[in-house]
Parts: sequence; structure tokens; C-alpha cells
Amino acid sequence: MDDYYSVLGIERRASLDEIKKAFRKKAMKYHPDRNKDNPRAEEKFKDINEAYAVLSDAKKRSQYDRFGKDGFHQRFSQEDIFRDFNFDEVFSNFGFSGGGFPDLEGVFSGQRFGRTRARKGADIRQEFLISFQEAALGTQRTIATRQNGKRVESSFRIPAGSKDGRRLRLVGKGQPGLQGGPPGDMYLKIRVQGHPKLYREGNDIVTDQELCLTDALLGTTVEVPTLTEPKMVKIPPGTQSHTRLRLKGMGIPRSRGKENGDQMVRVIVKYPKKLTEEQIQLIRKLKTKGL
Repeated sequence: MDDYYSVLGIERRASLDEIKKAFRKKAMKYHPDRNKDNPRAEEKFKDINEAYAVLSDAKKRSQYDRFGKDGFHQRFSQEDIFRDFNFDEVFSNFGFSGGGFPDLEGVFSGQRFGRTRARKGADIRQEFLISFQEAALGTQRTIATRQNGKRVESSFRIPAGSKDGRRLRLVGKGQPGLQGGPPGDMYLKIRVQGHPKLYREGNDIVTDQELCLTDALLGTTVEVPTLTEPKMVKIPPGTQSHTRLRLKGMGIPRSRGKENGDQMVRVIVKYPKKLTEEQIQLIRKLKTKGL
């Protein structure tokens, strides 16, 4: 469903009189009994009345403006929206009474023309923040939402290798259905926190390791971070700057028998910006030796 203001074709700063005027115009246009050959008119009519039920109520309108469309529907069910909404009074004020229209309240309860129609509950959409390691290795998490005023927890699995922006669908974890209808779904947009020393390239994990000139020339052993725990890595003598050393299988886990990604240790040789006189003399001596 579109934004309530868009449904009625009004601006967000519209007055109550402007809301009533827009509602009357739209309701007259899309009333089901005036659109018997248009099966979509009844759904449009429901949307118009739902928008009016919220925007004509100062408290509900305030909550809608505060939380936005998705946030509002996470907090208010269809029952909440139409609670205290007097259909007879509303349509009588707008001149619909005595016009041969059927039971209008039945349109919204799903009971019209002798039929009972179940309605699926509203979907819930939220963002969910996880760490770099959780995204890479996968994890089991729980999210709490409020449904009909009650706290509801839902557990779910984040697959290994999940990237920032990935969307997960939790079937049946949305708002309860109406008239015996199924519950809605929950859609989670995964947000991945950055890591101070690791970053991702496809299924590989990369970390930069700075070395001083002598360690690069003579070789050394350094401790590098990984997705699980630090690992000691041997740097061979004469390693060139920006050389990548491979830690096989220590990258992103892959399923269905495929090999895991690797971790790459990128060596960055740091040169001093200033030298002492003694260091200069030693380097000049090394230069005479062909270094």
C-alpha cells in the first residue's frame, strides 16, 4: 500500500477539512457499488478508508508521521487502525446513507455479499546489524518485534558469506492475519559492520601487514588477524612491497563441497622519511656492496 497521504492525494501538512474533502472525493469515486465491473475498486476503497481512519485521528496521524509507513505498520494492526472508527457515522456525514449501499463495515472485516475473506497480516521490514565475522562465517541470531502490543522473538540463521545489503525473508514472522488469514512475513536487510584490519574481496579475506625495510630484506614472522583467531605468518627474506601471501582456506566458507576462500596477507614495506647520519653512512656502505 502507498503512503496514506499519497492514497488520498494530499500533502503532509493538509488540514482535517482538506483530509475530509479528499476522502469524500476518493470514496465517491471508488465505492464498490459504483464500480461493479472493476474488481480492483474494492481494494482501492479499502486503502482510501484505511488512510482516512489514520489521518483523521490526531493521535494515529501523529504516530504515522513519527514512525513512517513501515514503522507504523509494525506497531499498529488493522484492528488497531479501525478501532473506534464509526463507519455509519462517517458515511452518513458524507451523504452515503440511504443510497442503497451494502454493509460498509463488512467490506473491511472481509465479510461482503455473504463471503468470508481472510486477509494476510502486514509484513515487517527492518534492518539488522551484524559484525564482519558473523557475515563471513554465518551465525544464528534472534530479533524481537512488537506484534499487537506484545514482544515476539524470532530466531533465524544468517548464512556464511552474507554481504552488506542482503535481504532475508522470514516466512510467517510478520503481523498476525485477519479473519483467520495467514501471518505476514518479515524482511530483514542485513547491514555489515566494517572491520578495522580485514576487508573482503569476493570469497577472499585481505589484511595489510606493514613491515620495516630490514624485516622485508631479512625476513621475519608476524602475527596477523584472521576471521577466527590470530595466526603467526612467516615473511620470507626479500619480500617485495605489495606481495600477497596466501593462507589457503581461511577466507569465506562455501557450501555444497566447494573450497573455502583464502586469506591474503598483503605486505606493505614502509620506508623511513628521515635517516640519522649513522644510518645514511651504513646505507652508503651497503650501496658499495651492490645493495
